Amino acid sequence: MSASPFVRFLFTLPMICVVLQGSRVQGQQQRGGTPQTDKVQPVNNGLNPYRVIRDWAQLTLESRPWGGSNGVAIDRDGKSVWATDRCSPGTTPGCLGTKANPVHHFDESGKEIRSFGGGMFVWPHGIHVDRDGNVWVTDARAPSADDLKKFPGEHNKGSVVVKFSPDGKILLTLGKPGVRGNPPDALTDPTDVVTDPRNGDVYVAESHTDVSDPNLIGRISVFDRKGKFRRTIGRAGSGPGEFRTPHALEFDSKDRLIVADRHNHRVQILTKEGKFLAEYDEFGRVSGLAIGRDDVIYTADSESTERVHPGWLRGVRIGSLKDGKVTMFIPPHKTDAPDGAMGEGIAIDAAGNLYTAEANLRGVTKYVKN
Repeated sequence: MSASPFVRFLFTLPMICVVLQGSRVQGQQQRGGTPQTDKVQPVNNGLNPYRVIRDWAQLTLESRPWGGSNGVAIDRDGKSVWATDRCSPGTTPGCLGTKANPVHHFDESGKEIRSFGGGMFVWPHGIHVDRDGNVWVTDARAPSADDLKKFPGEHNKGSVVVKFSPDGKILLTLGKPGVRGNPPDALTDPTDVVTDPRNGDVYVAESHTDVSDPNLIGRISVFDRKGKFRRTIGRAGSGPGEFRTPHALEFDSKDRLIVADRHNHRVQILTKEGKFLAEYDEFGRVSGLAIGRDDVIYTADSESTERVHPGWLRGVRIGSLKDGKVTMFIPPHKTDAPDGAMGEGIAIDAAGNLYTAEANLRGVTKYVKN
């Protein structure tokens, strides 16, 4: 005797639930976010006390156009600005096949003081200035097989962190150039680097690989100031203390590690040892972050669209690490794209001016507080 329609429905219902749940998980994996961040109402407004200066910095030493940029940092003098660029206008090939210098130093007027790093990088990404004025740069790609067909001999570049003196002398390299892997021998597409202002320990965010990769890396690798590997923080995932594209790192005044967990649409707060303390979900799909006085947090959302983060606009969101509430919002640049454009990296100088490194529009934008 065949089962009744009601019985068949009860039998089929769990399978339907599993399929729907799987679809939601797969969709979330592709577009980003977590069940928790999906519940947050978009934050697209707030006070905007800034005047925008596009194309603030010019590459006059080589007289060439900017490549896409992600990294921007303030020198220890509090007023001059460091930035990276990817040597060529498109996303790829980046700096492969060129001798262009991708590390730049600008005075407070935007005039280029020096540049260096030519012929060393694949895809320069994050930049950080430590307490001694040394400059750290991450290279977030290694050459692919197709890259090497076009640029033979470039196999020994990429997927490293390089420490420079202010005049461009190489002081330390973390990772093995051209090799993706695990520390202490190698790194996987590092996105950003920050040093502990107290003891000089080096924190490296990994990785910039495709989040749909079943072998996705999501971690922060820690080295001492001489480059000896100490430990790894976190793993790939969307739980507390897990990461999908940890894209920027900073320390706050309480020695807490602040992480822009971009693909999970959140900012995470950890101890230096890696213990999860809190997450803030009002800052959007965060690509870059900076910490100012009184632990004010400045974040750059360069990727939100209706597809990956419905309802949210790109822009700079500013709030407090004390409560995670956004109080100021700088809207995106107006472009032909309906979503506009916003820089990835962000930095704040001693006078309170903001700077963003532009991946799409290219160059450095300055925001002067009115």
